[in-house]
Amino acid sequence: MLFALVFSLCSCSDDLDVQQSYPFTVDVMPYPDKIANGENVELRMTILPEGNYTNTLYTIRYFQYEGKGTLKLVDGPTLVNNDRVLLESKQFRLNYTAKSADSHELLITIEDNYGMKWEQTFEFNNSDDDGGSGSLVVTPINPGTITPINQ
Repeated sequence: MLFALVFSLCSCSDDLDVQQSYPFTVDVMPYPDKIANGENVELRMTILPEGNYTNTLYTIRYFQYEGKGTLKLVDGPTLVNNDRVLLESKQFRLNYTAKSADSHELLITIEDNYGMKWEQTFEFNNSDDDGGSGSLVVTPINPGTITPINQ
């Protein structure tokens, strides 16, 4: 009996199995896919972890494949291509400003301090006027049925 008691006390462990790293996704609000030289596009993002651990930190970085532009955290620093910046909140906004009339393509990576990462490519086509007549064409969203008026 004494042997069973000693064995059961020795086999217990004081180590708690606390999960610190949780997979996460990032919710991106809809954004325009066209941009002109000098224009801004706002990207609104929310990090959605599957669990909550208070000591989790998130960083952001980006790499621009095509076009020229700047990416800035609203109320924060302008990001440098491929440099990691600490995110202060799980909800944040980015402003991308086009600095060329080309198409733009960039990869945004968000990573936690445990190595979990989320990546998404953002593409913006050029919306600069390509030398057309300059006339504005308005297309109705829902024209409905048009009934002619008899005179």
